[in-house]
Amino acid sequence: MDEAKPSPPRGAARRAVFLDKDGTLLRDVPYNVDPALLEFTPNALAGLDRLASAGFALFIVTNQPGLASGRFSRRDFAALEAALRARVEAECGVRIEALFCCPHLPGGDGRPACLCRKPAPGLMRQAALAHGVDLGRSWMIGDILDDIEAGHRAGCQAILLDVGNETEWKLSPIRRPDAVCADLLAAAQFIEGADAPRRANGR
Repeated sequence: MDEAKPSPPRGAARRAVFLDKDGTLLRDVPYNVDPALLEFTPNALAGLDRLASAGFALFIVTNQPGLASGRFSRRDFAALEAALRARVEAECGVRIEALFCCPHLPGGDGRPACLCRKPAPGLMRQAALAHGVDLGRSWMIGDILDDIEAGHRAGCQAILLDVGNETEWKLSPIRRPDAVCADLLAAAQFIEGADAPRRANGR
């Protein structure tokens, strides 16, 4: 296997794509921590390859309330993360820069329980601080409108994968996606097209 594509240089101008995990990058298997059950969504690996080739650092941002509820341990989840990152690198030569997860349960009465559970923007802000990401030049891709809201609150543009996982469709200006795509490859192609004028201007 060739070496993974090098990550873009660290710094304030670093561009990133933040990916929801379950339902976006992987087929959604509730509370799964078994590496044997990892299954990529259609065209996910091709989309990752395209984004990495376009110079975007790739991050996974995911809500994992199973940690707080005791359905699995941090050790279990760390093993799953390691297997996921290894498979991405082995199967398409792309490096996932880091995974950031919210381990908290949802709040009650519509109140946020923390600052990191999507639709809050905390996970992306953590990644930006730790890895020198320019959120204003970055994107969020997810399969529900909470992902879109989180991306916009962080200052990113946001793409919804319309794969049937959003069932409530509670739209508002901050929850309205910048694009709706069928899969990760289509999202990557959209981002390439939107990014072309910036590259032409040297930004």
